Amino acid sequence: MLEQYIDAAVGRKKAETVLKNGRFVNVFTGEICEGDIAVEGGKIVGFGKYEGETEYDLAGKTAVPGLIDAHVHIESSQLSPEEFARLVLPRGTTTAIADPHEITNVCGIAGAKYIADASKNTPLEVKVMLPSCVPATAFETSGATLTGADTEKYIGADFIHGLGEFMNYPGVLYKDSEVMKKLAAARKAGKVVDGHAPATSGLGLNAYIAAGISTDHECTSPEEALEKVSKGMYVHLREGSATRNVAANCGAANAANLRRFLLCTDDRHAADLKAKGHLDNALRVAVAAGMNPVWAIIAATLNSAECYRLYGKGAIAPGYDADIAVFDDLKNFNCAMVFKGGRLVAKEGKALFKTGEKYLPAEVKNTVHVGNVAPDDFKIKLKGRRANVIRLLKDNVVTEKVVREVESENGDVKLCGTDLLKLAVVERHRGTGNIGLGLLEGYGLKNGAIALTIAHDSHNIIVLGDNNADMAAAVAELKRIGGGMAIAEGGKAQSLPLDIAGLMSSLPAEEYIAQSEKLLEKAYSMGVSRDVEAFMSLSFLALLVIPSLKLSDRGLFDADKFELCSIDA
Repeated sequence: MLEQYIDAAVGRKKAETVLKNGRFVNVFTGEICEGDIAVEGGKIVGFGKYEGETEYDLAGKTAVPGLIDAHVHIESSQLSPEEFARLVLPRGTTTAIADPHEITNVCGIAGAKYIADASKNTPLEVKVMLPSCVPATAFETSGATLTGADTEKYIGADFIHGLGEFMNYPGVLYKDSEVMKKLAAARKAGKVVDGHAPATSGLGLNAYIAAGISTDHECTSPEEALEKVSKGMYVHLREGSATRNVAANCGAANAANLRRFLLCTDDRHAADLKAKGHLDNALRVAVAAGMNPVWAIIAATLNSAECYRLYGKGAIAPGYDADIAVFDDLKNFNCAMVFKGGRLVAKEGKALFKTGEKYLPAEVKNTVHVGNVAPDDFKIKLKGRRANVIRLLKDNVVTEKVVREVESENGDVKLCGTDLLKLAVVERHRGTGNIGLGLLEGYGLKNGAIALTIAHDSHNIIVLGDNNADMAAAVAELKRIGGGMAIAEGGKAQSLPLDIAGLMSSLPAEEYIAQSEKLLEKAYSMGVSRDVEAFMSLSFLALLVIPSLKLSDRGLFDADKFELCSIDA
């Protein structure tokens, strides 16, 4: 093969494939160049003047390296890996750094293996990170536990690329023995360790980085991003469905520090992938916010490749993998063609590959194990009239802890005439009967309840409503369908099953999107604020590692103090 590369590169033979009559972004020089791109044996062998056995006319369009999503939870699309690939590859994404901690919290290491194996049915290259926090904290009940010994066992597995986002930042700072084992195992194996350290700064940040953690995707301001970059971290500019900070943070990038910024989606729902796009959308947002388009492309390609040690990826240059996306321009980023290993895999927004029958091993099915839940289980008995309340913040998974005056009657809170809703987390993995109770402000639902088996990161059942009967009916519906999303109104429920671990659907993307959008519109018709992504915003209210106030199956959790707290203020 080396001989073929050389012969094609110097023009002794026609290259297998040549992209002609276009431009390309040189991520090494920051220039937009003109010239043919020659491909042989899945590799780029040169650019200049070439002839090919197969030639593609770019008609003046611009080629860029295949986009690399530097941090994504495929499960958050609520699609199988096969359907996820069918949506993102036509948008120009050819590689994804996937952290499967959602499904691993439900199914254990078999969940991570499922993501890796199912992805092999597609041209999308998925690098699976071993989840580092299963469960994310000791204050919740998950379906599985990965210990330090488990990390030592699996970190060197063929399907594992690195160690996933280290959400237990207090455990790092206070040298928790299990945390130390996990970090030491990754260091010994020479693997990249992803971070998750919202609002961590100063000496604490120094310690977190010194422990071997090299990235962070939780910066909420340019100032936070700049401090982390100044200390050598790679910072992800994130454009998900519920959390979007590309526009706010891309201004932190400058000519001196650009190489430390990456682009990622983290959590992006199928409907957004279909309607708005994937990393192509993040590029549009960055450029609209004033970021140099070539800089944005560098962040989405070469920087990610170097951060995650994807040698031979992230550039259009001799010797690099022929992963190439062709866009109409560097403003609208409409993707015309996508090549993976030199093979055309998508054109004009359509996938040119078939995934065949979905891979669905027994380990990721039938994962809801919960007893009967009665309306009275959702009664909230306050000692007084002041309650700690979770307040939603727009476009963010961060919440605010507020204190509100709340009336009570017959041993339960009165919600009528307020913006408050009951929030509950019902344990669904081990049949413990645990139910954590809290109050939520800023969501807007009236006369019903919404429940789902997606509740980051342990993925118990999360349910909210303004009456106990509908909350119980919504939970019963999830039990009946084996996991998914449900809305109850007047005791009647409608739902959408998520047959893969209660997190993902095996339906074709278009069919799933149509059904989920119908359910979403039902939620909005019941008063949910359209400023809120109804289901995804709800799913993050159990994420204990994000400030300020969250809820687990064991009760309210103060993420700032990193401890359980009382609902009584």
